[in-house]
Amino acid sequence: MKIDRVETFLVSPRWLFCRVSTDDGLVGWGEPVVEGRAEVVRAAVDVLAEYLIGEDPLRIEQHWQVLTKGGFYRGGPVLSSAVAGIDQALWDIAGKAYGAPVHALLGGAVRDRVRVYAWVGGDETGEITDAVTAHVEAGMTAVKMNASGVLSPVPTLAELNAVVARVTAARDALGDTRDVAVDLHGRATFAAARLLLPALAPLHPLLVEEPLLPEHGDRLPELVGLTASPLATGERLYHRSDFLPALRAGISVVQPDLSHAGGISEVRRIASLAETHGALLAPHCPLGPVSLAASLQVALSTPNFLIQEQSIGIHYNVGADLLDYVADPEPLRIVDGHIARLELPGLGITVDEAAVRRADRSGHAWRNPVWRHDDGSFAEW
Repeated sequence: MKIDRVETFLVSPRWLFCRVSTDDGLVGWGEPVVEGRAEVVRAAVDVLAEYLIGEDPLRIEQHWQVLTKGGFYRGGPVLSSAVAGIDQALWDIAGKAYGAPVHALLGGAVRDRVRVYAWVGGDETGEITDAVTAHVEAGMTAVKMNASGVLSPVPTLAELNAVVARVTAARDALGDTRDVAVDLHGRATFAAARLLLPALAPLHPLLVEEPLLPEHGDRLPELVGLTASPLATGERLYHRSDFLPALRAGISVVQPDLSHAGGISEVRRIASLAETHGALLAPHCPLGPVSLAASLQVALSTPNFLIQEQSIGIHYNVGADLLDYVADPEPLRIVDGHIARLELPGLGITVDEAAVRRADRSGHAWRNPVWRHDDGSFAEW
């Protein structure tokens, strides 16, 4: 069996899909994308495909090594995401070739279902309450929310109180038996994080995500010592070596994205590295169905897994949603806040190829917003 074609598809609202086909008819799907830079990653996939044509798709680890190390310049979000999508597609082919779901090839499932959380938005506490209540009524056991919008370098008392009020509204709607995760999204300076973390701790967040920008990771040990809340990071880290300093700093949860951090192959290694440091895995995934399916395969086979992000109905998905690109949504159906173990061969979903090709004819040029402070200076989104 040989790889005979690698195709990419710009799929609204903001995704890039990859289709790898073989000369005996097997097809694998991946999701190689950097949100806001999909066209750039598409070009990277095209370059990497030059090596793949004519190769045996089942030599996944060999291909991962060559694709990540075969060029003199390594790493970074674009290359790592291109490799990630290809890696997902190769695992999809392997599962179909062996007639087994990917989690079976990774050593077998260690759980029967995967806990997932839903996103909630809203600037006012009433909006938060309504959104969380709707998720609770739908059976969700956990939600995640942004702590704030634009955040001042040193938050005012009003900003601090607004963050606490919003999370309090979510906590009140959830009660004591469900969880709220809080995302600082790298918007907080070190000074801001020092103020926010103690204020949020009494609300018992499941995790506080990206309390600092990745480039300020050397300050993480100070924040870990400041709060009992589990700190999480990793959506903008792309290799296990990037996670090592954060783990040594004492973070509780790693959040690699299977469409950014080298795919299934590398995230499995990151999860094992985290396990040796007593940390948990909660894959980042505000993306499409292929990325989610790949994440679920890792979650099913990873002992130190905590919870899975998923983007069904997320506010980014305007005009198209995750389930629009699968032939059968049943494998991704959420029941009581969980997705059942995927059993179909490969990644466990059937991509609606016709829908993907239709979407690619229109494409997209999604860009993340650029925020500014009141004085006109750049603000972290």
